[in-house]
Amino acid sequence: MPVERSKLSYISLGWSPKCGIGWKYLRTICKTELFSRSAIESQTHVREKKVMEMVELICSKEGDVVDIGEVVFATVLNMLSNILVSKDFIEFKNGTVDGEMKNLVRQMMEVSAMPNISDLYPILSGLDLQGIQRKSKELTVKMNDMWTAIIEERRHRKAKEGDEAAQSDFLDVLIENDFTDEIINQLYMELFTAGTDSSSTTVEWAMAELIKNPESMDKVREELTKEISQDKPKESNLFKLQYMEACVKETLRLHPPAPLLLPHRAPRTCSLMNYFIPKNSQVLVNIWAIGRDPTIWKDPLEFNPERFVQSSLDFKGKHFEFLPFGAGRRICPGLPMAAKQVPLVLASLVKFFDWTLPHGAELSKLDMTEKLGITLQKAQPLFLIPKVRK
Repeated sequence: MPVERSKLSYISLGWSPKCGIGWKYLRTICKTELFSRSAIESQTHVREKKVMEMVELICSKEGDVVDIGEVVFATVLNMLSNILVSKDFIEFKNGTVDGEMKNLVRQMMEVSAMPNISDLYPILSGLDLQGIQRKSKELTVKMNDMWTAIIEERRHRKAKEGDEAAQSDFLDVLIENDFTDEIINQLYMELFTAGTDSSSTTVEWAMAELIKNPESMDKVREELTKEISQDKPKESNLFKLQYMEACVKETLRLHPPAPLLLPHRAPRTCSLMNYFIPKNSQVLVNIWAIGRDPTIWKDPLEFNPERFVQSSLDFKGKHFEFLPFGAGRRICPGLPMAAKQVPLVLASLVKFFDWTLPHGAELSKLDMTEKLGITLQKAQPLFLIPKVRK
């Protein structure tokens, strides 16, 4: 039963300061219709189709330099856009990635990560001295324009067809549950920005680590050959790839997509590890530092997937030493989807291609410098040359 419209105003899935009725309802809708086991299974064909389109694009670029982050970003974005509005937002044309949405999402992530003096001195917030609010509003309007026409057309169709209108994607679900355009715009902006950049960044880091650690790459290939053989990677056979899963976990430990989890707030005054925390204090959890803590992890700066082989550690918020998706009520709702698409994309990149660095560069020279933002990106994009594996 839809809640009152008054309860559905100004809700943010990730940034709402309170877990009110509207937030809980929105979270429930997303969990049930977008991220539940049945929903994830129904989306399988979309993700597998988009991955094969990525493979075809890279095949056409054999012998040329490929920007791994860009190609994976476009693939993940199209996965999500087809699930949300049944449409590609980025096109693969003549071996290149083309799409305004890609640039808008990147710009939005950059603006969101900019240090804002108003966060330190709220009295200055109304002045917008750095122009961050103005730039953010401009990008928001441009992003909303990407799907405004789709929303209007869908509302018109549903009004015309009534109860007989077939449900084809998540937009239909939101309209049927009386979500306003304002809430849909806010939700889609969050889903597209958080859901694409985090997954594509994780795959890029994983590929960089495997390139830099050829022994691990060889083990992944050996596992793919043994467990999948001539078949192409599918979500139904990902469970066989235990070492691949360990590589993904190790990547998330070293390079968590969100190094600082979404801000939490202390509901009451408390003491933690001899620190006095006043009520309503904003709390930032540095999982990047936790993942590299030598008191928790042996040789924490080394890429060592073996530490996760036959280990009970998972990323579902139960083990506080490993929280790449957060924990508790505000754990990343997209975890089930990310857990499917990241290994699927990574397995396809490894299975179908051999990779080398441009200009015959040495593996030891691969730049692994990090760039801190909303997501933890490589300071230098990962450029590789593909060769189709026979």
